[in-house]
Amino acid sequence: MVEITIRKRPRAEAVVTQRKFFKKTARGKVIKVLRERYLRNDVGCGIAGCRNCVHAGKITLPSGGSTKSKFFSDGHFVVPDTNVFLAQMDLMESNHFDPPLVLLQTVLEEVRHRSLPLYNRLRAMIKSEDKRIWVFYNEFHSETAVVRVQDETPNDRNDRGIRKAVAWYSSHISLINPTVRGQRPKPKPTVLLLTDDVQNRMKGEKEGIKCSSVVRKYVESLGDNSSQLFDLLSAEGDEIEPTNAQNTTRQALYPEHLPLSTVLAGVRGGHLHQGHFNASQFNYLEGSVSTAAFSRPVLLIGRENMNRAVQGDVVAIEVFDEKDWKAPVDQVIDQEAALKNDDAEDSEDEGEDEMLVQEKKVLQEERATAQTNAVKQPTGRVVGIVKRNWRAYVCHIDSTSLSSSHATSLSQQTVFATPVSRLLPRIRLRTRQAPALIGQKILVTIDRWDATSRYPEGHFVRALGKVESKEAEQESLLLEFDVPYRPFGKAILDCLPPEGDSWVVPPKIPNDPVWRDREDLRDFIICSIDPPGCQDIDDALHARRLPNGNIEAGVHIADVSHFVHPENPMDTEAAARGTTVYLVDKRIDMLPSLLGTNLCSLRPFVERLAFSAIWELTPDAEIVNVRFTKSVIASKCAFTYEEAQVRKDDKKLNDELTEGVRLLNSLAQKLKARRMAAGALNLASPEVKIHLESAESSDPIDVEQKKLLETNSLVEEFMLLANISVAQKIQETFPQTAVLRRHLPPPPTNFEKLQDILLKRKGLTLDVSSSGALAASLDKCEDPELPTFNTLVRILATRCMLSAEYFCSGSVSRDTFGHYGLASPIYTHFTSPIRRYADVMVHRQLAASIGYTSLHATLHSKQHVERSLDVINRRHRMAQMTGRASVEFYVGLALKGKGEKSVVKEEAFVIRTFRNGLGVFVSKLGIEGLVMFKGEPKYDAENYTLTLPSAEHGEVTIAVFDKVTVHIEVEKDRNTQRGKVTMTLVDPPVAHTL
Repeated sequence: MVEITIRKRPRAEAVVTQRKFFKKTARGKVIKVLRERYLRNDVGCGIAGCRNCVHAGKITLPSGGSTKSKFFSDGHFVVPDTNVFLAQMDLMESNHFDPPLVLLQTVLEEVRHRSLPLYNRLRAMIKSEDKRIWVFYNEFHSETAVVRVQDETPNDRNDRGIRKAVAWYSSHISLINPTVRGQRPKPKPTVLLLTDDVQNRMKGEKEGIKCSSVVRKYVESLGDNSSQLFDLLSAEGDEIEPTNAQNTTRQALYPEHLPLSTVLAGVRGGHLHQGHFNASQFNYLEGSVSTAAFSRPVLLIGRENMNRAVQGDVVAIEVFDEKDWKAPVDQVIDQEAALKNDDAEDSEDEGEDEMLVQEKKVLQEERATAQTNAVKQPTGRVVGIVKRNWRAYVCHIDSTSLSSSHATSLSQQTVFATPVSRLLPRIRLRTRQAPALIGQKILVTIDRWDATSRYPEGHFVRALGKVESKEAEQESLLLEFDVPYRPFGKAILDCLPPEGDSWVVPPKIPNDPVWRDREDLRDFIICSIDPPGCQDIDDALHARRLPNGNIEAGVHIADVSHFVHPENPMDTEAAARGTTVYLVDKRIDMLPSLLGTNLCSLRPFVERLAFSAIWELTPDAEIVNVRFTKSVIASKCAFTYEEAQVRKDDKKLNDELTEGVRLLNSLAQKLKARRMAAGALNLASPEVKIHLESAESSDPIDVEQKKLLETNSLVEEFMLLANISVAQKIQETFPQTAVLRRHLPPPPTNFEKLQDILLKRKGLTLDVSSSGALAASLDKCEDPELPTFNTLVRILATRCMLSAEYFCSGSVSRDTFGHYGLASPIYTHFTSPIRRYADVMVHRQLAASIGYTSLHATLHSKQHVERSLDVINRRHRMAQMTGRASVEFYVGLALKGKGEKSVVKEEAFVIRTFRNGLGVFVSKLGIEGLVMFKGEPKYDAENYTLTLPSAEHGEVTIAVFDKVTVHIEVEKDRNTQRGKVTMTLVDPPVAHTL
């Protein structure tokens, strides 16, 4: 793409367009605004060899090209309008779709305003060497610019501008190769306006423009290429003619959504409520929406009340009268079992009504057996969609949905794509490749969900590979959780130091820019302590005694911001990725490995740039002062946690390095004791370690629980101390834009069920009035007969918490800054800039706060900081889920490798009871599962027990917190098509295990 610089020109030499309008300010004052645009006549058309344009072009005059259309024998250019890119981006990105494209500035800007993710994909497509695309700046060309007229909508104005640019191209092409007298007329390629807007097409045809308003028909004209492109077509882009009798007569199965303007007005007025839709993981007929107006989530019961909401959508809900509030059902209802007889083709007609009747029957049966004394929640229904969260989903083709008459043919048919995530509905798609895609993981995008359709409609994007193949499963995990994993492009790699691996800290000489205002700490006895195999070493530490009897302790963090400069391509990519994602056998890096595992990594025995926080502390770990400085260090050792522990405990060693570790450990113990006394929580999460056969094969051979040592706590305490100290400094300096992290106190209602279970099953109380009271009562949750009981309670208490989040200091009130779990009034992340972009932002703010450099303009903008942190928060959540899913996948592989039948026997704890099953937690493997029962067990929801018949004991009663033994087996999951861990009860023995 050739970028055109718009130079300022004298008013007399430029064509000027002006537009006056009146604007109302926030204080109600009306002001007149005048906008001027300087136009020019030297904006190039982009066509190679055009002698009428100043700038050389890169798209060649097509003579059919590799994309041949039967409609245009002399070749053609395609000018897509905005809706084509919004609806058909998968088609436009395909390497099989390669006509020469003219991308208008109007379209580019409209896509940017309508969808930032699609805009980023479009920008990447522009830079691709495989595409013939020219960006034409029609808004600055004197012959194509348009001015909005009175009573014209912005959309109509943009459509008119697009049509005018297409008309200009059509006439301009005639001038490139004019016909010479006496010679045959030269072929004239067609300029085609490709649009999904019927009105725009009709207006274009009246103006003599060649148009196609049905993308599907245009693809059909491409001959051999069309078969590979059909499946990429979005259903959303299909033109629906008003004469289509089927669409006008089909019965609506869901209420129509309210217009967005009505929805937003209702939310502002308070009679509607806005929040994210969350589908139930145990019952596909229930969902919920958390809102600020209610302490409990609003319950949505039945497909009709969920009204086509998809996991993660921002929805508007209407809450029913309190007399109609209900409690969630206590039964596991699986979508696959309930809908096993549904048919993809039949469900386009009367079959849908039958399935809805069946679901209503299931709901009635649930409610008939529900506990009348259960705690009720606000109940409501979705009335509108504020923002869709649709993206490409990992799925597989449901083989039972294939038509028997088309089981092996390549004719187009409608099938079900079943998403890997059980939180998503099945997706109906039309494809010619269904037989070939059976047994493969595929990527499917949702296009639309009409009120007359029981299922959303989507289109095929691409195949990922055979199910259960490690490569396909790893990629599907990344796609499932929307993790960016593309290789770093040339523009990003060009931002790295040109010396590459040979880059070193330059010698310390006067006026060297690298050494400017840096402290030389190379002689300090500094070491790092990390997990085994760690390559991206973010942090290192030191401690030494001072002559006055106090102790100096330092945390030294990789100086990533020295290499990653604001708003260059590498910085933009890091901001978009947000965090490094850790899988069992590999990392998806936020930064190129040259930085992450080499130049920024604080390896031992090499000089590295660092950002240091250095405290003077009393022997009782009271802070005397703290200072922050850019530095140069040379780590003396890279310990694992276990190596550091052995070193500390070896009484024969008294060298400076060992004494430094002991000093750090002594201070860390006192810092932790002070935190706990202030009310910090000692929570727990299941963590396991996967043992791999080798780095090459990555085959798992065993699973064990991670062991936490004193040195784990040592590092944690000093990282916390650094983060708190830095947070105080940047908030003092930049009170409106400091990048901070908070953990809000959870609503007391979050703990009600856990409190009730502890009281009824163990006679224990849980005080949640403050973090300190919660910490004290968690310490008392002991069972002498179950040593792991306290850890289990802490795991369950963790799940009652809210998630911590990054925020901009000027965007929330000061009294909400606190970190509940750490019992700290202020907190941030400073200690891991190699793997977290929030830390990079904090480093820039800290550097400015100590006067090392000026703060980039973006970090002075509250809006920019807010937008960046929204992305980072989302990426952080997705990275956590990806990591857990990777562990679960490898645990399944490890179990599968233990024997031919892939069955092991393990102890487990009951953590939840259902009417038809138990939720259990296997602490050794760090996994949860469901043990399901057939028949009708005696269920006591009030006391959290399930009583089942037993051949040995007559009846067996099982309750929450009971220890049981389960058989764990790995079998292929029909839904995910990957190895699924299933559990059956072994002890106590019962008769009705499924």
